Amino acid sequence: MNTIGLTMGDPAGIGPEVICKALAELPAAERAATIVIGDPVFMERANRLVGSALHFVPHDAAVPSGAVPLLAVEAPNRDAILPGTLSADAGEAACRCVKTAVEMALAGEIDVVCTASLNKTALRMAGYALNGHAGLLAHFTGVKKNYAVLACPQFAVIHVSTHVSLAQAAGLCRTDLVLETIRVAHRHVLTTGVAAPRVAVAGLNPHCGEGGLYGSEDDDYVKPAVAAARAEGIDAHGPIPGDVVFQQAIDGKYEIVVAQFHDQGHIPAKLIGKHETVNITAGLPILRTSVDHGTAFDIAWKGVADHHNMAAAIAMARRMTPVKPA
Repeated sequence: MNTIGLTMGDPAGIGPEVICKALAELPAAERAATIVIGDPVFMERANRLVGSALHFVPHDAAVPSGAVPLLAVEAPNRDAILPGTLSADAGEAACRCVKTAVEMALAGEIDVVCTASLNKTALRMAGYALNGHAGLLAHFTGVKKNYAVLACPQFAVIHVSTHVSLAQAAGLCRTDLVLETIRVAHRHVLTTGVAAPRVAVAGLNPHCGEGGLYGSEDDDYVKPAVAAARAEGIDAHGPIPGDVVFQQAIDGKYEIVVAQFHDQGHIPAKLIGKHETVNITAGLPILRTSVDHGTAFDIAWKGVADHHNMAAAIAMARRMTPVKPA
């Protein structure tokens, strides 16, 4: 059974609440194999708030049946962190938890990192000019680039580009970038236990350009990338029109779709997967899953946050296995 390092997230948000609710539903053996990395004060506060009746114990001590191991990472200026409020202290607390989890994963002390949500603005207020979890994970692992994967029960989607303008995304539809995304997609699906991944590649333009009528990028860049991937032994297919490929994946034809830009992949994954869509970061030397929602400051610390997405992220982390890079 995988040992999971579960980070608290921004303590002003819903992370502690949804963690406690999700852990309360786990069997005793799975709780014991889930190390919460966070501030014990906020975790106990959330435990009382939601009535989860969890028993937290130090992670390096014996774990009684049903208890939850906790690695204490104290938040700075605890009393200044208020529910639903942006602060540098909360951003720093979330960052410290991620750093600790990454260090543990790199050292082999945990198998998978699973993260509750942090707030990008709070992170920047704390002095980290990084793009949320993706930036932190790249920084702490030393990789130049990682990839956003959204996994729902029916399929997964990975993106050639994410947080750039649509105009910039078109410019990033290059053979080398598409090919590397296909490779990462293939390796990611292997970590989920599928021995022979089938990778679909979405076209950039309507109808994949229709022979150049609506743009030539699919013929000029995407087709050569798919051909190169197939030459490497990857079962890649495409380009396939964006309004067709996701239905094919839902029907079981492909395990993962390579989307060319953010909304092309995010909209179908979130629409189809709903609360079961899990955020995964591929291209790292460690395994990482996450909730696919934000800190929800508007409902934080009211005890009403839905924990099902956290439960799905933990379940995905439990079944992933490392695969050696190609």
